[in-house]
Amino acid sequence: MPPVESLLVLSTASLAGLALVGGLSAWAWAGWLRLRQHEMDGHRHSGDLPAIGQRIDLADLKERIRKLEAIAAGVDF
Repeated sequence: MPPVESLLVLSTASLAGLALVGGLSAWAWAGWLRLRQHEMDGHRHSGDLPAIGQRIDLADLKERIRKLEAIAAGVDF
């Protein structure tokens, strides 16, 4: 069995290494969250593109409804 002093040094070094890895992981996670927040803010300020896409989808839905109403009325396309 190794001496108590060496076990104390090994356990202290292990705990310090674990704390270092945990701290670096938390720092990296916070940085990633800031990056995602920055990306989301950028998309929020450029609001024209999603609105255009929504208008295209709305026009497509209106066209489908018009076709379904024509089919229900018996009109051929």
